[in-house]
Amino acid sequence: MQVFFNLVTDASTDGANDADDASDAKNTNAVTHTQSSVSEQQLQSNYLYWACVKAAICYRQNQRVFMFCDDQQMAHQLDELLWSFESDSFVPHNLSGEGLASGSPVEISWQAPTNNRNVLINLSGEVPSFASQFSQIIDFVPVDDELKKLARLRYRSYQQLGFTVNTAPANKAA
Repeated sequence: MQVFFNLVTDASTDGANDADDASDAKNTNAVTHTQSSVSEQQLQSNYLYWACVKAAICYRQNQRVFMFCDDQQMAHQLDELLWSFESDSFVPHNLSGEGLASGSPVEISWQAPTNNRNVLINLSGEVPSFASQFSQIIDFVPVDDELKKLARLRYRSYQQLGFTVNTAPANKAA
């Protein structure tokens, strides 16, 4: 099983090339987002934004995705972000328990999955006990120092569980 750790950087402190790389990654994957009160730089340093980008990429590759959150509040925040981050397309998604029994292609929850999915996007502070049921896991190393510490612990946990762990900047194509 593969784990892809995405390194999220603070766009305001990175060089100009990183903003270009983020733009290229979005263009390469036909991913755009609407302008809102949140600046482009703030979005690019927000790991929830990149989780939406990765979910959109997986959806377009016909993969079923489970986005695992720490709590209900984060799940609702992610649900709202998925509705608005792209201006010219839609990523079918739902919170767990909403919609059809089989769920949408992208399901969001803070509880264990009830449907079979290929991809886990882990936004939780820990490696979930059900991680081994997925063929691919996408995780993030956020900008925040406390969240980085948790990411390092997850990285080691994935290795100890026998997962193959790869790292790359979040703004690079998946």
